[in-house]
Amino acid sequence: MRSSTETRTETWQGAAADLRHLLRFRSHGVRRPRVAAVAVTVLVAVTILMAVAPAWLTIEETGMSGDRARLLDDVLPAAFAGFLLLGIGASMGGGGGRELLPREQAVIHPIGPVTEHLGALVLAPLNLAWLLQAWTLFAFSALVVGPHGLVGAQVVVLLWLFVATALAQVVGWSVEGIRRTHHGVVIVRCATGAIGLALLVGQVAGQLDDLTHALPTAALADSLGEPQWPLVAALLVGLLVLAVALGAVPARWALRLPPREELRVESGVHEARPSPVARLLGEDLALLRRLDRGSVWRSVGMRRGLIVLGLGPALVALGTGLPWDTVLILPGLGASGAALLFGINAWCLDGRGMLWRESLPVAATRTFDARALVVAECLIVVSAVPVVVGSIRNGLPTQQVAISLTACWLVVVVQVLAIAMSWSVRRPYAVDLRSPRATPAPHAAMFGYALKLSLVTTLTGMLFVGSSGVDVWWLPLAMAAPFLVWSSVRLFRARRRWLSAPARAEIALTVAAG
Repeated sequence: MRSSTETRTETWQGAAADLRHLLRFRSHGVRRPRVAAVAVTVLVAVTILMAVAPAWLTIEETGMSGDRARLLDDVLPAAFAGFLLLGIGASMGGGGGRELLPREQAVIHPIGPVTEHLGALVLAPLNLAWLLQAWTLFAFSALVVGPHGLVGAQVVVLLWLFVATALAQVVGWSVEGIRRTHHGVVIVRCATGAIGLALLVGQVAGQLDDLTHALPTAALADSLGEPQWPLVAALLVGLLVLAVALGAVPARWALRLPPREELRVESGVHEARPSPVARLLGEDLALLRRLDRGSVWRSVGMRRGLIVLGLGPALVALGTGLPWDTVLILPGLGASGAALLFGINAWCLDGRGMLWRESLPVAATRTFDARALVVAECLIVVSAVPVVVGSIRNGLPTQQVAISLTACWLVVVVQVLAIAMSWSVRRPYAVDLRSPRATPAPHAAMFGYALKLSLVTTLTGMLFVGSSGVDVWWLPLAMAAPFLVWSSVRLFRARRRWLSAPARAEIALTVAAG
């Protein structure tokens, strides 16, 4: 890795060497390497299972409607395009992609823009949404192709995942560069709103299906299982190399410009406002909640992440017309994604200000309650958007589905809140969330948190999917009761640990070190 006194031009060979050193450095920071090794093994096993097992299933056995031709003509092209679209959204929301080192740590080890670009590409798969979409594409492809031609089809799908990720990085770095220009933030917001409005109008007019069939992803789906798959794979390899090389151009441009949004937040003046009306919460709790809300919504990364997590699944539900049994799983995944923004390390929002917060003449119970309320608000808002959009696309659900949906929504929000607050008080991390590319925990820990949350919420959602098909109105409510009781107990334990002065001092000193 180059020292801070070197000024030579960065080369691809030097960037690859820097990337290798940084990845080794980050890997040595894993707290429990054996657990990480087991997680990677499970991840590889699940990926192989999703890529192979559906090939020996029929459409009827999966419970899906239609036939293989419909999947090949309608579902797969839309799924390929959706993977690229959501990758672009994640890259735009993350300011070009995840960072290898926090900004303050990288000051003494100036990392070149090409290294940052390559690091963002390598870290992209360590993402819950990326993994779920990849598994879905593997499963659909295996179901369509069958045992014959399975290897060639999955090679094409794997290469498309890499190509789409690289293309998304090109767009993400370009948008980040535009954001950092004069009036760039307004330009990006207007363009994003116009594109979202165009998709909405296209859906209402019934033109999205025609657009999907006209995309190059339709030809890509048609090539699955065909004898010419080596030619398609060679073309994707060439496109991958081109996209990786092309992404370095906007990365150099964007990273050499000042981050206007972050600097505006850090240098802005926020005038004092009247005290909030405290009818139910009490004055101390109301003031602390306002302070915590400001920490979330003034953070560039938090604001972008919440918008992407809310609108991304909503656009998928709007464009593909997901049935209600699939919409029932979306609140859990949305709540999990919102918790991964900051909830799994909720006190990291304070940073060095944590020491000041602990000096305030406020009871420790109020501090915990305020932070838990703000986390819960974010979980509720993000998980509600796909449900509302799904009701617009599918119409109002039946009574049984509505009861199951409400019970599932309440359960997953309380479930994720209890898990996130427990992790926050037991395993705090010192991080700097001022950059939109930062994460509330190291990448290995984030990967483990994502797997745990997605597994818990998905299994919970599937249980309520089953209750929605049984004509017993009280069944979802009876199923929700034990989940709510256990999550409440876990949240109470986290609160009790926070009230311990030694534990609270450890959290404050750990977080303030960032």
